[in-house]
Amino acid sequence: MLPTVLFYIIIFLYGIVIGSFLNVCILRIPKQENIVKIRSHCMHCGYRLRWYDLVPVCSYLWLRGRCRSCKQKISVQYPVVELLNGALYCIVFAVYGISVEALLFALLASALIILSVIDFRTYEIPVGINLFILALGLIRIATDYTHWSDYAVGFLLVSGFLYLVYLVTGGRGIGGGDIKLMAVSGLLLGWKQILLAFVMGCIIGSVIHIARMRVSGQGHMLAFGPYLSIGILISALAGDRMIAWYLSWAGL
Repeated sequence: MLPTVLFYIIIFLYGIVIGSFLNVCILRIPKQENIVKIRSHCMHCGYRLRWYDLVPVCSYLWLRGRCRSCKQKISVQYPVVELLNGALYCIVFAVYGISVEALLFALLASALIILSVIDFRTYEIPVGINLFILALGLIRIATDYTHWSDYAVGFLLVSGFLYLVYLVTGGRGIGGGDIKLMAVSGLLLGWKQILLAFVMGCIIGSVIHIARMRVSGQGHMLAFGPYLSIGILISALAGDRMIAWYLSWAGL
């Protein structure tokens, strides 16, 4: 019992540390700034953060969500992203154990967090994030090559349909970034799970976006990436069980 608890504590700590880096990516990628060479600093006064200002979650709590120098408020996004990434890492390893799949899906979760926040804010999905997921998909095929055809079909199945929508609507019905996201994610998940992910993303996106439109007066423009990402994550974590349950329920 104790070794298991210690294992998940370590996984969580790794997750929140990587989550701190995700915040850097979320902030700098849309601005096309270097995510490695530029030192972390306050966006209000330029104060260069010291190592003790960068302890995930703890520094935010210790400073009560304010800059040490100018006392301006720091976005709650920082600890939320860190905690979310740590929690998702624990869930992924709880589902898959210590395995290649666990590592790939943990990295997928981190990539989808970056993608979702940026797309929500800018309505654009960074090409670099899709390329990163593509690399994960290629690794998945290399480690599970006997099922390569499932992944190849997954690459084309949903993305091909979305590309047709793109052509028919002249690019107004779906964004190119969404098409690429479903292609590379399909390469990683396989055709059954990416189909499930797409259906779930559509349902979740419809419900949440309509609710946002009614409650807060949001416009009709939809950042689809975050909802597709939720569907992808759910499918990656529970897709096989959900598909098996559906087939059993349908008597297939």
